[in-house]
Amino acid sequence: MGDKAGTRVFKKSSPNCKLTVYLGKRDFVDHLDHVDPVDGVLLIDPEYLKDRKVFVTLTCAFRYGREDLDVLGLSFRKDLFISSFQAYPPLPEEHKPLSRLQERLLKKLGQNAYPFNFTIPQNLPCSVTLQPGPEDTGKACGVDFEVRAFCAKTVDEKTHKRNSVRLVIRKVQYAPEKPGPQPMVETTRSFLMSDRSLHLEASLDKELYYHGEPISVNVHVTNNSTKTVKRVKISVRQYADICLFSTAQYKCPVAHVEADDQVSPSSTFCKVYTLTPTLSSNREKRGLALDGQLKHEDTNLASSTIVKDVSNKEVLGILVSYRVKVKLVVSRGGDVSVELPFVLMHPKPSEQPNSRPQSVVPESDVPVDTNLIEFETNNFSQDDDFVFEDFARLRLKGMKDEEDDHFC
Repeated sequence: MGDKAGTRVFKKSSPNCKLTVYLGKRDFVDHLDHVDPVDGVLLIDPEYLKDRKVFVTLTCAFRYGREDLDVLGLSFRKDLFISSFQAYPPLPEEHKPLSRLQERLLKKLGQNAYPFNFTIPQNLPCSVTLQPGPEDTGKACGVDFEVRAFCAKTVDEKTHKRNSVRLVIRKVQYAPEKPGPQPMVETTRSFLMSDRSLHLEASLDKELYYHGEPISVNVHVTNNSTKTVKRVKISVRQYADICLFSTAQYKCPVAHVEADDQVSPSSTFCKVYTLTPTLSSNREKRGLALDGQLKHEDTNLASSTIVKDVSNKEVLGILVSYRVKVKLVVSRGGDVSVELPFVLMHPKPSEQPNSRPQSVVPESDVPVDTNLIEFETNNFSQDDDFVFEDFARLRLKGMKDEEDDHFC
C-alpha cells in the first residue's frame, strides 16, 4: 500500500460476533433537495443463521419523556419513521445500485457480506438532543436515528441483544452557501403625556454565524423623549419548537450582556455589543437543544433548522431557531425591545479538508464525504485499503462503555 492512508470505515459487531455492520460514516447530510443515503454492508455467519434471516431497520424516533417511566407502562417515545430491509437472503426486488464503498467492502469481506440501503425522507427532522438536568438518568430526550441489524425469522419477531447490532447515526444540516439579508429592525416608542418619542434601531453584521463565532450587535438610539434610558440588555435566545401532538415553543437564553449605558433626553447613542453563544457557558441549563449526542467533546448548541415544507408538523420533531433580543430599560416608562433572527450552523466542509494527510490521493470523480467529527470516507485507488474503526463513542473522558447506544 505504500504510504497511502486508508478509507476509514466504522464497524460494530453483535455480542456473539456472528453479525457485523460496516458504515462509511455516522453523519448523513440533509442537502434540502436530498439526504445522503444510508448504505452499508453486513458480514454474517451463514451457519449460525440456520433457517433465520437477517434484517436491517432504520428508525427515526422522538423521545420526549424519561426513559425510566417506560417500565410503568408509560411510553414517551414516538417513532416518526421506520423502514426495514431484508439483507439475507437478498430479495431481487430490493436490489439497488451499489455505492463505490459498498463495492470495495464486498470485495474485501468476501462471499458472506451483503449490502443494505436506506433513503432518509427529506421531511424528517435533524438529530437534536435536549440537555438533561443533573438528576436525570437514562437516554436523553430528543430526536435520533438508529440503524439496527438482527437475526430473526420475521422482521416483527422479538430480537435478542446477543445477535443484534444497534448504531445511532445523525442527520445533520450545514450552513447554506448563500446567506440571507443582513438582519435589521427598528421601533419607535411614545410615552404617556408626551408627544415626543424614543427610537431604537438594531442590526447584526450578517445573517449567518458559525458555531463559536462572535455576534456583533449594532445598537442605535435616538432619544427625543423626556425619559432616560438607564440600561441596555442584549441577549441571544434559542427557540425550540416541539412539534408533537401540538406545537409548543421553549426559549432559553444562551448569551447575555448587560451594560449601564445611559441615554439622556434629547440625545443619541450608538454602540456595538459582542456576544458569543457557546455550550460551555450553558451546560447546566436543562432542556437546551444540542446537536447530536451528549457528553461528546464536539457537541455544541443545536444548529438552526432549515425546513422546506412545514405543512406536516407531526414529523418535524424539534425545530431550532435563534434570535438576538435588544432591550432598553427606561426610567419610569417601561422597556423598549426588538428581536433580530439569525442562523447558527456549521460551515459546509470543503472538498479538501486540512486534516487530510498529504499522501492521500482521492479519486477525481467521487464526491468527498466528511461529517461533523471530521472522519473522512474518501475513496482511494486501492480497493483493499481500509482503516476499520469501532463504531463506539470516541474522545470521551472518564466515561464507561455503557449499553446506552449514545454513538455506539
